[in-house]
Amino acid sequence: MQQYKPRLIDKEIENSLKAYGAINIVGAKWIGKTWAGRKHANSEFLLMDPSGNYQNRRLAETDILLIFDGSTPRLIDEWQEVPEIWDATRYKCDEDGIKGKYILTGSTVLPKSKQDKIKHSGAGRIKKLKMYPMSLYESGDSSGDVSLKDIYNNKVTSKKTRDINLKEIIKLVLRGGFPGSLNVPFEQAIKQPKEYIKEILDMDIDRISDVKRDINKVNLLLRSLSRNETTTSSIAKLKEDIQGNDNLEIDVKTINEYLQDLSKLYLIENQLPFNANIRSSMRVKQMEKRHFVDPSIATSILNMTVDKCINDLLTFDFFFEAMVERDLRIYAEANNWNLFHYQDYDGNEIDAIVEFDDGDYAAFEIKLGANQIEEAATNLIKVSKIIKENGGKPPKSLCVICGLTNAIYTREDGVIVIPITALKD
Repeated sequence: MQQYKPRLIDKEIENSLKAYGAINIVGAKWIGKTWAGRKHANSEFLLMDPSGNYQNRRLAETDILLIFDGSTPRLIDEWQEVPEIWDATRYKCDEDGIKGKYILTGSTVLPKSKQDKIKHSGAGRIKKLKMYPMSLYESGDSSGDVSLKDIYNNKVTSKKTRDINLKEIIKLVLRGGFPGSLNVPFEQAIKQPKEYIKEILDMDIDRISDVKRDINKVNLLLRSLSRNETTTSSIAKLKEDIQGNDNLEIDVKTINEYLQDLSKLYLIENQLPFNANIRSSMRVKQMEKRHFVDPSIATSILNMTVDKCINDLLTFDFFFEAMVERDLRIYAEANNWNLFHYQDYDGNEIDAIVEFDDGDYAAFEIKLGANQIEEAATNLIKVSKIIKENGGKPPKSLCVICGLTNAIYTREDGVIVIPITALKD
């Protein structure tokens, strides 16, 4: 635990343990759920015990109440291996009403065949907290000179930030936000997402659905999702991509089932559409922007390298945008705010929208190069005006998040420019 890097979710864990008998930290594999749980726990029980002989799981299946013996807060890791633990945790919380007793962690949603083993929702006793890979601020790659709170409070101060070059930005995207990738050489770090996908296909994809999946088709879907990262591509487009490989046949129902499996494994994290005002006369496209939980998954599946990214910056732009939107989601949710994107039927788009809890929102365009800032600012002002003219509520703040700029500043037109390596929650 001396090597533990603080996470933005730590504060929410602390607050939730004061208000609930137990919390349930969910999210993809390898993102640090167990370590975060250990940080706040005084004892632990690991269902996937290191011995490899499933002794702990057998103990839980034999006498479930024994697993709660230990100092609290007590971590119970990968609880879904024995679903009855959920109701037992609820019972233990009701037993004395004491807050902050248990920390559950899990990296999958229960398959249908096991859902009947849970009889109660846990409402009011067990608080669900969703965790993500590390943002640049959490990994130490962002200085945190400006925050979403500063944007919300109109307190952004102009400041010079560190210089950064294209190769550095590319390496941050390819490395990704998995904690295990931070302290290893870059050549090894970029291999880890590939191993991550392999483990999911080997170990989890069949278990989560209780159905034997066609791994070839799953791989093709993953490849299509990678090519369509940060787009609003339809199911029909994904089907077209997959069937383009050796005339392989796959139907929409199967694709939807596979997507549901990937969602249950917390592997995909799509960005919902935003409407500034339900009374607006503007028709807004209700299509989600497609994302993996971390952009390094997409770049790994497509075998991207630093040189390939440099030689195809049009493609890399999508992966850079995905990294920024990963961070915006983490920063927004740390404040109990929400991340969306905006797109209407007239072709007007805004890359990202952060909606604040009072109903105001900030609009973000995301650009890799500083030479694209002018174009991005012009688009923000144009779309903001269109939203207002159509009866919608305009953004409270307009921001351009840039990869290759070395200053935080507000332009004469009011648009704020922020380097991604200077942003935090």
